[in-house]
Amino acid sequence: MRKILDGIEAKYAEVRYIKVLGEEVVVKNGVVEGVSSSEEGGIAVRIINEGVGFAATNRMDKVEDAVRVAEKLSRKGNGNVPFSQEKTYEDSWSVEEKKKIENMALEEKIKYLLDIDRALKAPMKIQALHDKIVEKIYMNSEGTLIRARIPRVEYFYMMGVMVDGNFEQSYRQYGITGGYEIFDMYDLKGILLEEEEALTKVAKAKKSPEGVFDLVIGPEVAGIIAHESCGHPSEADRILGREAAQAGESFIEPDMVGERIGSEIVNVVDDPTIEHSFGYYRYDEEGIPARRRYLYKEGRINEFLHNRESAGKMGVHSNAAARSSSWNREPIARMSTTFFEPGDYSFEELVEDVKMGIYMKSFTEWNIDDIRYNQKYVGREAYLIENGEIKEPVKRPVLEITTPGFYSRVDAIGKDLEFYAGTCGKGDPMQGVDVWMGGPHIRLRNVKMR
Repeated sequence: MRKILDGIEAKYAEVRYIKVLGEEVVVKNGVVEGVSSSEEGGIAVRIINEGVGFAATNRMDKVEDAVRVAEKLSRKGNGNVPFSQEKTYEDSWSVEEKKKIENMALEEKIKYLLDIDRALKAPMKIQALHDKIVEKIYMNSEGTLIRARIPRVEYFYMMGVMVDGNFEQSYRQYGITGGYEIFDMYDLKGILLEEEEALTKVAKAKKSPEGVFDLVIGPEVAGIIAHESCGHPSEADRILGREAAQAGESFIEPDMVGERIGSEIVNVVDDPTIEHSFGYYRYDEEGIPARRRYLYKEGRINEFLHNRESAGKMGVHSNAAARSSSWNREPIARMSTTFFEPGDYSFEELVEDVKMGIYMKSFTEWNIDDIRYNQKYVGREAYLIENGEIKEPVKRPVLEITTPGFYSRVDAIGKDLEFYAGTCGKGDPMQGVDVWMGGPHIRLRNVKMR
């Protein structure tokens, strides 16, 4: 890679090598539907002169061709390419696996999934178990050199139950950066048995009442809201309009840092440094050290998610949000682990002060507009709250609200904290990256529900 860089004459150049080894098992209704293994990798080159040139190849004999393409593209522009000035680093890092991926036999994976399947009575059950080992080398013309080895394991399920002609289904992802200690971190069989029981309750439930209620949301709901109504609109490329025709824009303008978005107790964080989180990394795809980012702090817009390009345009330093989903994709501003910071309340304290309310523990669907301002969340497992007590289950409570409307109604935040895995999509060509999202239980006052 050093030889490749030495042969490039440019204001700035970088070379990134990525190799991914993966295996996946899918079980559907007690039958092994598929087993696949994969190996992919390649080299990407980015060059800056009058403009930005990017090219990638998975053939070593075509690397020079990729360099020529990127160099030619970099000559197309007006010479004004903002790119933040950053320190250089040389480091190697890897993630510890208590149960190494390469030591987990295929037969053990299949046995684990079939054991869960046999424990469930649901007529529709799909499980997928996917692992991968990612090896990366990043080098740029400024002197940065980063080597990394990143193992990840992901479990996905979808399940449906039928009760008296009423069908209910759910799906969820669990993932970590690490090895098969994921089986020790999560009691996946217990989780699915609880979910099967909850779906059965929901299938029998009456429609949720409409009106103005206090609302308590669970960590799963808090996570999707933090991701969609804070993480995405805080991406600097959206704010600057770069993603307008691809993934949407943002209601946030570049000069809105410091403006109030919600109540003073609201802090929403994006943090790639939480060890073993699904989006964990120590350096981003531009060689910048990862750190915690407070997107909304004390109820105000605090900072954006930057790569070096957007940081240069706004006159700040990158906060290490550059990520790419593959060896042949450019690094763009992305989330990692996005969540509400915990508060001081127990779950019981959140509920006991509610005279009439709804507890939306999980969600079954969500929608949000292109600028991440108007949004809708539909509950999956939900219950009525009366005089401080959790009562009977209710079916599909609907929350439709604006982003400031949601955050300004938060009046108490739990001290618990849970995370759920996801695959965040963005860009064109589409890039799906591994993330966590989550939070504690949160209480809102006087929310219109239907």
